[in-house]
Amino acid sequence: MPTSVSSAPAGTILLIGASRGLGLAIAAEFVKKGWNVVGTVRGGGSRTKLRDLADASEGRVEIETLDICEPDQVAALRDRLSGRVFDMLFVNAGVTNNPAETIADVTTEEFIRVMVTNALSPMRVIESLEQYVPATGLIGVMSSGQGSIANNESGQREVYRGSKAAPNMFMRSFAARRPSRAMVTMAPGWVRTELGGPDGRLSIEESIPSLVNVLLSKQGTPGLHYVDYLGRTVPW
Repeated sequence: MPTSVSSAPAGTILLIGASRGLGLAIAAEFVKKGWNVVGTVRGGGSRTKLRDLADASEGRVEIETLDICEPDQVAALRDRLSGRVFDMLFVNAGVTNNPAETIADVTTEEFIRVMVTNALSPMRVIESLEQYVPATGLIGVMSSGQGSIANNESGQREVYRGSKAAPNMFMRSFAARRPSRAMVTMAPGWVRTELGGPDGRLSIEESIPSLVNVLLSKQGTPGLHYVDYLGRTVPW
């Protein structure tokens, strides 16, 4: 388990996809550590638990609206944040599909939905907002252990696996263009959430505090690191 870094100086994280599940838990953990959080939620008008966190945080949680699959909304967020500085940018937003669908079964429309949400859109967000993260900061994206090609010996969840392997490759390409930056693709473990399902091996409480400590430990460390919530390297 990674060494606790709770005594690290507080900063500000721009957390993309913070309305529920892992994203909400990440936001709450950063608040617990004294950080400020700018978290995004999709539009629609319904109250999310992030709003409850904001109400209880004494001004340390701000909420922005963003659908990462809408380039116009990404550009609008970039403009609204002009002049801000974030110690960390972490893209958590993502979707899954029917885990039983194979590549032979999935419709083109469903394949596009999952790949655009999990692979293309996170990278568009990073490309657009990296300017607000200084060289001492960290840029990260929520990947999955199922995005590891080397570890895939059981198959299953084919579309989801592909959609998580893709941003790993895109982040490798991005890192080649930004060799001095600290970057992370994170595997949170199989967590019991709406996305992860009820059979996950980990609770949010078993994953997220350690995951946040790993993120904090990677700040200012140049290069791209594919790691799990305990800081262990995941094979590409």
